Amino acid sequence: MENQENNKFLGEEKISKLLLKFSIPCILSLLISSLYNIVDQIFIGNSELGYLGNAATGVVYPITIIAVAFAWCFGDGAAAYLSLCQGRKDTKNAHQAIGNSILISFMISIIFLILGFIFKDQLLYLFGASSQSINLARDYYEIILAAIPIYMLGNSMNAVIRADGAPGFSMLATASGALFNIIFDPVFIFGFNWGIKGAALATILGQIVTLIVSIIYYTRTKTFKLHRDSFSINMSVFKNVIKLGISTFITQMSIVIISLVCNIMLAKYGAMSKYGSDIPIAVIGITMKVFSIVINIIVGIILGAQPILGYNYGAKNIARVKETFKKVVIISTIVGIVSTIIFETSPEIIIGVFGSNEELYMEFAVLTFRLFLMLITLTCLIKMSSIFFQAVGEPFKAAIVSLTRDIVFFVPLVIILPKYYGIKGALIAGPIADLFGMLVTIILLVHFFSHLADRKKDEKNLAFQKTTSGVIVTIARMHGSQGKAIGALVAKKLNIPYYYKEMTALAAQESGLDREFISNINHRQDILHDLYLTTSPVKYAIEAQDKVIKMIAERGSCVIVGRAADYVLRNNPNVVRIFIYAPMEYRIKNIMKMYNDTKAKAKKNIEKSDKNRAHYYAMIANQEWGKPENYDLCIDSRIGMEKTADIIVEYLRQITN
Repeated sequence: MENQENNKFLGEEKISKLLLKFSIPCILSLLISSLYNIVDQIFIGNSELGYLGNAATGVVYPITIIAVAFAWCFGDGAAAYLSLCQGRKDTKNAHQAIGNSILISFMISIIFLILGFIFKDQLLYLFGASSQSINLARDYYEIILAAIPIYMLGNSMNAVIRADGAPGFSMLATASGALFNIIFDPVFIFGFNWGIKGAALATILGQIVTLIVSIIYYTRTKTFKLHRDSFSINMSVFKNVIKLGISTFITQMSIVIISLVCNIMLAKYGAMSKYGSDIPIAVIGITMKVFSIVINIIVGIILGAQPILGYNYGAKNIARVKETFKKVVIISTIVGIVSTIIFETSPEIIIGVFGSNEELYMEFAVLTFRLFLMLITLTCLIKMSSIFFQAVGEPFKAAIVSLTRDIVFFVPLVIILPKYYGIKGALIAGPIADLFGMLVTIILLVHFFSHLADRKKDEKNLAFQKTTSGVIVTIARMHGSQGKAIGALVAKKLNIPYYYKEMTALAAQESGLDREFISNINHRQDILHDLYLTTSPVKYAIEAQDKVIKMIAERGSCVIVGRAADYVLRNNPNVVRIFIYAPMEYRIKNIMKMYNDTKAKAKKNIEKSDKNRAHYYAMIANQEWGKPENYDLCIDSRIGMEKTADIIVEYLRQITN
């Protein structure tokens, strides 16, 4: 009943009201996390260190992003895996995935720490340190690097807290750390006169607080409990964590690539200009931090819209999907335009917050804000569209949108343009990349929306079939083994209900989702299939489907074909799990006869279908599809449908007598 009310809420409540409810907490949480990246530079810039201090922190920043890329990969992967486990009521693998992500995050952080100290100077020079800023960069880097295990653990654990249904506590952990950083930055920098070392110490103090608050939460979790076995490495579980977190890793590493290339080009061409190499490095660091505040507002808005988009897309309520998208576009455009006006007309006000009134520094900072952030409105729309595609179950399109602007266009442009336009070429690479990125985004959006169509609701109500208590037969089958027909025969011989397509119809009826959408969730197979299964519309569909399977089983004896029903009903003592298989040649003949396919096409369809089913089952159940140990009876159907059905019926009679 509660789920039905939530569905009705997402499907019928005024969209503007839903956006306020969901987006504001997301925006606040992201803005608080932005403080970690910006507070140090404000206090350092206003100290005697000036822009050289900010140049030093700007050099170290990309290196910390590499660390957080691993932490978020493990954390987001574990969080996504937890969401899948929550849907299938799997408590065993959930705690192992989380424990493994914490352990391996810690192990990677130690490796990162060791390598970071061994190659300290090489890394700092690579990311833009100069002879003037190298000592300051070393002082800041050594302290930040020493605490990298704390930083990585806090970030990886925080994502899981959100997935455990406690976004408020997640925000508290981040906010507590940011608050300590803000308080102790001026104390350490100015009060104790520790300079850039004080800024680093204040930062790691905040990271320690975030980690402590996160650990406190882990003693009172809602859907999982950690114990000693949680930290025993289970690669079959952890590989799923990696697959689910790899997109986050790629996104973060793209930031590293952008920062690396940008810093190298600014240092190189800055040294050839009147500004020198340190001013451009300091300014671009500040610019990117300010830029991140604007982008985080946009990300918060679209993240808040995700449940609205996800549910209504799954329900094929395309009018509400379009309305939500339109509102988010309007809001994002307004945020972008307001930001552009501020950056173009009054950049000195923002720059002044970060200190240093040196003439050349201020001149380059104004130039950077006006050129580099000229088309920030387009950047906002690109980032928003990327997350929109994730929300509607299109992770491949999301990846294209995200990487096209940053990697495909910006990186080559920032390398090529300075050869012709000097240091200004590096700055105009940003808006030109925005133009090309927006063009690709528009093409993908037009393609997506042109293939959407409102479907009329099927008003026909489908009732659960009448039955009596008794055995519940679940049938999994290879494509072409005639498993559906055999299941129908078994049901007929036992005079009990048979469910196949009826399951998706009932799930659609119970949840308000579209029947065809639910039916197709296990038909997709591509490199981002795992991410597709964790997108919000698919999660709604899987939850609705699992709920209906359990409702069918509660009514008594029946035959259920497909949909990982054997796993969904694994705790039901009346379930008998059947797997029907057959040799490839036999199945090819059946498919050729059924669909009038050629032999080659039939074989290709069988291989694709079996791969889809195996992949879906692995993600839903974390078990191997078709493995004999997972079933009570495996039977070769080439003996014929009638004989196969008779053997199954006889087996059922023997085990139930």
